Amino acid sequence: MAGIRFIVAGRFIDGSGTPVRRNVFLAVKDTLIAAIGAAADVPRPAGAVVDDLSHCTLVPALVDCSVSLLQSPSVDREVRLSTAGAGSAEKSALLARHSRYCHAHGVLGVADSSAMLDMVKDYQEGRALAAIIDLRSSGPLCRSRQDCLAAKAAGLDFLKVGYSGNIEEPEASWLGLTPEELGRILQAKGGRKAVVVANGRQQVAEALEAGCDAIEQGYAMGEENLREMAKRGVLWIPSLLRAKNALDSAGSGGAVCCRFSQRYVAPGKPLPGAEAFWQKTLAAHLTQLRLARKWGVTTATGTGAGSAGILHGEAMVEEMKLFIKAGYCLEEAIHCASENGARFFGMERLGTLTVGQKATFLITRGTVQQLPRKLSYLEGIYVDGAPSTAYHKNPVSPT
Repeated sequence: MAGIRFIVAGRFIDGSGTPVRRNVFLAVKDTLIAAIGAAADVPRPAGAVVDDLSHCTLVPALVDCSVSLLQSPSVDREVRLSTAGAGSAEKSALLARHSRYCHAHGVLGVADSSAMLDMVKDYQEGRALAAIIDLRSSGPLCRSRQDCLAAKAAGLDFLKVGYSGNIEEPEASWLGLTPEELGRILQAKGGRKAVVVANGRQQVAEALEAGCDAIEQGYAMGEENLREMAKRGVLWIPSLLRAKNALDSAGSGGAVCCRFSQRYVAPGKPLPGAEAFWQKTLAAHLTQLRLARKWGVTTATGTGAGSAGILHGEAMVEEMKLFIKAGYCLEEAIHCASENGARFFGMERLGTLTVGQKATFLITRGTVQQLPRKLSYLEGIYVDGAPSTAYHKNPVSPT
């Protein structure tokens, strides 16, 4: 038993989508889960390390499939513009800060669509001080054939193509790819996964026909496309929070941060009809997600963190709440927020907590009924079988 750590948990959600288990132990050896069993049967050899978390719930680390680490979520337009024009040092600081925010809320894996290649490589190779999350990057969103060719040449982790404008953007400003261009781009993607941002029946159908691996957003794509995604095994990242955020801000014309505890509204004039539009859009999107669950479409959470008002890290709780509102049970929502994203983006250290998997997980106090809200204030984080040195439940502000 030498070198084995035993962790006793009151409640355990493994991330597979199966029901919560109560009073279990995890045996951890060499960073891996060596055994899982009933807490009553935990071995207690002399000198063994036993962490008593019987008052807590263990859940797998979260994965956010849609993040812009180099964008500020500030609702102040001037701040966002200054961030976009920042130099390399400032952007490195943003990458580090937003990575810490993700880590603090249990988001240990992100798929980013903003980071520059040299920063990503430094981060992934551990040269960056903030290399505390598993980062996959597509570089900036490809909005033309030239962008996509440049991304391929840069050797980034996956391809992210804008085939529709982001849902927050006015369609009048959008000049998109043709179906033929999209098809040629995806045919030349090599071994990389391709995520296509697409909305509407026709554009989603064209993206599926072109051979995409995942659809992001997918607003108003319709039932036929959902059935086709289930048939083809295409991942859906529905981006619910972006619609909810737009609805919350519609009454003022401002933008709203998505903290569960309080909301910050930027000043502005309400747009006629905006509230009704976003209310209808969100309701329709929730209905689509309900059908996706029914028909077996693989879904994953992606918050759009870095968009105005959507905060890195803590936005994941809000996205998960919307999955639950669409009919997913808690265990299914956690499966979508961990395993599905981890497997799609090849994050080997994250995902379902099973024997042989890395012992990386989150610890929350309270009851299961208090999840996912309690994920906003973690009791602790374990990485490779030991408490994370980067996580502090009550961080001390510098004096």
